[in-house]
Amino acid sequence: MTENTVDAFSLPVLDRRSPSVTLRRLADLPLVVVEHPKARAALTLQGAQLIAWQPAGEQPVLWLSGASAFREGKAVRGGVPICWPWFGPAGSPSHGFARVTTWTLDAHEETADAVHLTLTLRGDERTRGLWPHDFTLTARFTLGRECRITLTAEGDHTSTGALHSYFRVGAADRVSVSGLGDRYIDKVRDGAEGVQNGDLTFPGHVDRIYTRPEDTALIHDPALGRTIEVRHHDASDAVAWNPGAKLSAEMADVPDDGHTEFVCVETARITRPLTTTETTPTTFGVTLSVRHP
Repeated sequence: MTENTVDAFSLPVLDRRSPSVTLRRLADLPLVVVEHPKARAALTLQGAQLIAWQPAGEQPVLWLSGASAFREGKAVRGGVPICWPWFGPAGSPSHGFARVTTWTLDAHEETADAVHLTLTLRGDERTRGLWPHDFTLTARFTLGRECRITLTAEGDHTSTGALHSYFRVGAADRVSVSGLGDRYIDKVRDGAEGVQNGDLTFPGHVDRIYTRPEDTALIHDPALGRTIEVRHHDASDAVAWNPGAKLSAEMADVPDDGHTEFVCVETARITRPLTTTETTPTTFGVTLSVRHP
């Protein structure tokens, strides 16, 4: 496995907000870094994107490409990008503007078990040029031995979205995923409908939207001797993705062998969009944890 060349925790501290929370910078991107007795984590203010989460005593759970540019306005490959207000190529930029726009760190709190962060993105003239709606989008993170991410949308609009989680694995072709449900849309086969029999494996390029997922997916990783639990909250879909060898070699921000190091299992609202009104916010989210045999 190619070692991750990005180490957010060795970057110089620019500002200390609390005993466990500091501000740093990775190339062009401001970072919020968490170093707590229960876990350490890092996220970029651009996109409110979690790029690292590691419970105490565990190996890193998320995969992050060292080939990412970490430049303002450029998508970062890895971690948990927030895709909103659309998923995929439904608009420009692909997967929406939330992941390439700077958010505001509005609140942070420490307890004995976790650090809680609240980040907010609000509509402005630039976003209205891309999507003609006023909105407030809030991302709440609980970072401890479990990692919980909750996304809440306010305003008057309909949107789709996903928490596009990249999970670090020992060998993608040895990984299996259970709990995805039995029906999927296969984007590798031009949107053909498929039926899942047994666990999903990753022998090559996989790009599927599972439309009847169970509440919890399990990523079984024998190479690292662990299972990652992905608990969906208020989701309609789960997306599974790995580029495979050919596409990985064509992607500038993924090492040629990068496809062997991660699988994506995403919590999503695609086939049942988020219908938000002035009086009814909408929300969906995920809780991540690590199990051992």
